[in-house]
Amino acid sequence: MKKIILTQSFLILVSIGFSQQIPQVSQYMRNHFFINPAAAGSYDFVDINLSGRSQWTGFDNSPKSSFANLTTPINQKKNVYHTTNFKYSPEVGCGKTKHAIGLQFQLDEYGAFQNMNCSGAYAIHLPINNKINVSFGTKIGFSNYTFISSRAEVKETAIDKTYLDYTSNNSNKFIFNLGTGLYMYSKQFFIGIAADQITKGFVSFGGSSSVNFDPQVYYNAIGGVTLKLSNNVSISPSFLIKYMLHAPLSSEGSIKVEYNKRFWAGISYRNSNTIIGMLGMNINTKLKFGYSFDYSLSRFNNYSHGSQELVLGIMF
Repeated sequence: MKKIILTQSFLILVSIGFSQQIPQVSQYMRNHFFINPAAAGSYDFVDINLSGRSQWTGFDNSPKSSFANLTTPINQKKNVYHTTNFKYSPEVGCGKTKHAIGLQFQLDEYGAFQNMNCSGAYAIHLPINNKINVSFGTKIGFSNYTFISSRAEVKETAIDKTYLDYTSNNSNKFIFNLGTGLYMYSKQFFIGIAADQITKGFVSFGGSSSVNFDPQVYYNAIGGVTLKLSNNVSISPSFLIKYMLHAPLSSEGSIKVEYNKRFWAGISYRNSNTIIGMLGMNINTKLKFGYSFDYSLSRFNNYSHGSQELVLGIMF
């Protein structure tokens, strides 16, 4: 197992913490609500997703993330997702006004840092016509940032002021979060923009004033189309662009193929020189799952065994 040792300055570890403020996900095509609150309620049923992600396996204290989210329309008169067809794949509901809510929980661990986030979301969906909806959403919650000194390895700590600030003070802070999004969708396409951590560290409590976790505003844009190749096969190209101040622009393109409205597989390329393979299926009319593996094409792969992500979905 490899270990990251800070030989000169603890600032290296701090910079890693800042760049990991928003957890990385690979299966964004299957869960738009994770990155855009306006996507809550686009499906006309209760949608629950549970997932876990392990990054850079092979390193001690490598990033690990756990997620759970729930979305549901709140003015749905009947459950339109009702079928005995085992191969049925749900579609978004368009052409009507909808109100929806969502709940989200995230636990992200990266090196000596831990971030736990809980938030609630609301979205209103308005029909442009019978086939296209546009939705506006916002989410409100709190993040708890924690520094775990037992996971940090440094040398010459007596002269490293940043390290001493984090270890000698109460490095556990709650920060208020606000996010918003705009999302347009139909059964054939989707496009959206969103911003998270808009309030940055404006409202916070706990911890010490000498310790700054420095949350940054995070922006993303998403889009894609679904093309039907035959009665049983469809293909969905999509893109995701992410930006945060003091971090390089991240972009990725993906292609997902679905067979018989039950099985799906996909491939993505991230501009960090990473290729991602994905596959999944609808187990039945209530359960779905997905698995993805990130493989680095750079020399970093000589030290890491890639990243893995597993998602389990429940539909009511």
